[in-house]
Parts: sequence; C-alpha cells; structure tokens
Amino acid sequence: MSDNQSATAQQTPASVRFEDFGLSPDILRALTDQGYVHPTPIQAQAIPIVLQGRDVMGAAQTGTGKTAGFALPIIQLLLAHASNSASPARHPVRALILTPTRELADQVADNVKAYSHYTSLRSTVVFGGMDMAPQTAALRAGVEIVIATPGRLLDHVQQKTLNLSQTQILVMDEADRMLDMGFLPDLQRIINLLPKQRQSLMFSATFSPEIKKLANSFLDKPVTIEVARSNATAENVTQIIYKVAEEAKRQAVAHIVRERGLKQVIVFSNTKIGASRVARELEKQGLKASAIHGDKSQSERMAALEAFKQGEIEILVATDVAARGLDIAELPCVINYDLPYNAEDYVHRIGRTGRAGALGDAISLVTDKDARLLADIEKLIKKQLAPSELAGFVPHAEHGSERRPRREEAPGSERERGERGSSERRPRRDEERTSFSSSASPQGRTAGRSAYGPAPRREKIDPWFLKPYEPSQPAPANAAENRGQLANGTSSGKPQKAKVAALLGGPPKR
Repeated sequence: MSDNQSATAQQTPASVRFEDFGLSPDILRALTDQGYVHPTPIQAQAIPIVLQGRDVMGAAQTGTGKTAGFALPIIQLLLAHASNSASPARHPVRALILTPTRELADQVADNVKAYSHYTSLRSTVVFGGMDMAPQTAALRAGVEIVIATPGRLLDHVQQKTLNLSQTQILVMDEADRMLDMGFLPDLQRIINLLPKQRQSLMFSATFSPEIKKLANSFLDKPVTIEVARSNATAENVTQIIYKVAEEAKRQAVAHIVRERGLKQVIVFSNTKIGASRVARELEKQGLKASAIHGDKSQSERMAALEAFKQGEIEILVATDVAARGLDIAELPCVINYDLPYNAEDYVHRIGRTGRAGALGDAISLVTDKDARLLADIEKLIKKQLAPSELAGFVPHAEHGSERRPRREEAPGSERERGERGSSERRPRRDEERTSFSSSASPQGRTAGRSAYGPAPRREKIDPWFLKPYEPSQPAPANAAENRGQLANGTSSGKPQKAKVAALLGGPPKR
C-alpha cells in the first residue's frame, strides 16, 4: 500500500472470517466465546494493516466494531512478548490506549480483557474519579496493555508508578475529541514520554478536515481507512424530528416512552443541571429514570450504567459524557432532549442505537431556536431532517404554573373570590396596618404600596422614633464667650496645662 493511502470499505463478504487474518488460536477461542464469526468492514480493513505495523487513521460509523479493529491485532502483535513470569520486569507497558471518557475507557478495558482471556498478557484501566491505590497496585505488578484517560495517566506518571519507555503501540480512540484543544496539551506531554519509534493508531466515527490535518503531525505516513462516507449516520437508524415547545419537552419524553412502550432509552441533555432536572421530573411522572454527568462520582455513574444495562432503570438521562463509545446491547431508541452544540456529537449520540446491524430510532425534540443547530447537523450528515408534530401529544400546564400570573386573574374568578374572602376574615390585621401607617407617615407609607401586593413585613419599632420633633434647649449666654477664650488659649479661670504622654521617663524637666 502507498503512503497516505485511503481505503474505503463497503461490505465485507460473508466468506471472510477472523481465521483468515492469521490470528492466534487463543484469540480465536476468545472470539468464539464472544459470538464473533465475521468481521465488520472496519475490522476487515484495519486488522491486516495494523498487523503490518503501519500507522492507521480509521473512520467508521459508531457501532461498527472499531474497538476490535485495533485491540485484536495489538494482542496478536504482543503475543511474542507474552510471559508467565510473576516478575513485573517481564511485563512492561507495551501498548497504551487513550480514551476521552471514563466510561469508554472501562468498556474498552472489558473488551481487551475478553479478547486476551486465554493469553498470558495482562491489561488494566486507569481513570479519574476512583482511588489510585488499586490502580497503582495493578501497574506495579506489571501490565502489557494500559487503557487510560489522559489526566489520570499523567497522575501515575508523576507518581512514578508508570513507565512508558518501552511502549511500542499508541492508540487514540475517539481521536477527534482526543485531539480537541482541551486535550492537546496532555496528549503532547504523553507523546513526549513515548519512544519515537512506535506505531500510532487513531480511530473515530468523525474526522473533520482540521482534525485530519492535526492528526498528520502525530502519525507517520498513516493509512486512512474510511468505511462508507465520512461523518455518516447508520442507515438502520431512523432519524425523527419532533417540534415541541421548550416547556413541554419533559412531558413529550414521557409521552414517547409510554406510547412506544420503551424499556430502555437514553435521553441526551446539553447541561448537567438540565440532565438532573429532566431525570427528577420523569421520576415524578412514575418513570424509572436516573442521570449521569460530570458532577456525579465515578461510582455513581458506573452504578447507574449497570442498573440501566440490567433493566432496573428505563431512562438514562445523560450529557455527552455518555455519547462516546457506550455499547448497550439492543438499545431501541435514543432521544435528543437538546440538540448538541457540536454537530459531530449528534453522530455519536444516535450511534448508541442501531448497533451491530440492529434497528433503532433516534428522536430529537426541537424548538424554533434550534434552527441553526439543526441546519449544522443536516450539513454534516448531508441529509434533510424535516420536523413533524408529535401525534397524540397534548401538553398540559405543569404544577404551579397557574400561580404565576396573579395580577391577570379575571374579575370574579375563584382566586379573586378567595382573596376577597381572606381579606374579609382578617379585619383586625388590616386595621392595625392602617393605623400604623397613618401614625407613622400619613402620606408617604401608603402612597407607593400596591393593593394587590403582599403585606409588608411588620417590624418592631422603638417608640422613641415615633415621638414628634422637639427642639433642643438654647445654649447659655456665656457659652460662645467661653468657646472663644478656649480657642485663643485663654480663659477667665486658671489656665490648664496640656496633657503630655509620659514616654521613656516622663515629660522633660523644666
């Protein structure tokens, strides 16, 4: 293959099997346990190239098996260094897999452990939000494959519990986010710790032209592999757009879940506060919902994900922290409560459904203010998404909304009659307020008070402040003369000596 070659895979022939790649029997045995028979297009293209030791930049639709596309050849390449020795020195870090999120790191680690189950290779995962002690113990025991998030990896490097001097293979999963400006400084520090002679792999569902240009600075003559069209969405995912008012979105989500009989659905929100609020409102409507976002501890997030996978939770409300790499088997539907600000995140969000060839629905709730975001998504995926009305959905006023327009109540309404009745039942309070206002300030206090506003707060006032003005007594006739004499330093009586501070032995002697 020529340098910077671009290989585009369409469909993998059914006759192609994993045995055709020359993989070890131990790996094939593990694949059989996982139910793998035929490789996906990205796997069929990437595995032979990675086995050749070439750098790869692979782009494929989410859910097409990118993880196995790089994990299987890495395990095959490292089998030559596998050892049954208990000595940590015989198990240096030879492959480093970087991921942008903790959830994706944990999932990739599970896949690597499953693929290498029958080999003597060791692997571990390190990410933030968890105690470093167990991670440190695993690293010191020796591992060949490390799956990590950049921040926690650098923490271990600083603590000198991780040595990357013998690393032969570097993988950046979800590379578009990894090369984002927020991750770039950490990535540069990590790359500087690695040997210059290494194999680098980058995999993601989306690659913008800017990201491709930046990736070329990390890769050495990479082979670009694109499965189908870049930034495309899976054809087996039905994309539906419903136009809903902002204040009716939570009711619309509950309506969709009930009408479709959904038992598993991921709802995406743009903000952490919004995700928590949506989850609380859905729980109030009798649905089993939970939220995961960056403010949740790692143990809480993992517990919520596990409960969702086990069916204990019907609705998982998440920010984009869950959009990258999560693999929920047979997830029938995802709902975009908010359209993402970044159009590429839309591809990752809807990629949570319709995985491994299954059918799925991606529903987005849009308002008039989302027109620009929707246009950006249509431009990216090169497909028109026409909004439609949600059939059978009639939004109702939420609890507490009737109390807001108090002053716009129609005359003779029940609320007005209730207020009139309550005022008639409290004549003593009104009389006290009126008498106090007239005695304290007959004109000023009641002039600016609204007849419909809340009663002013009554505070205890000192009676001294309510007394009428009393002029002070006139000064004695000789007071002015005495003040003038004091100012000139003379007086009719004996002159007074000025007081001198006694410092360090007292005043000087005359």
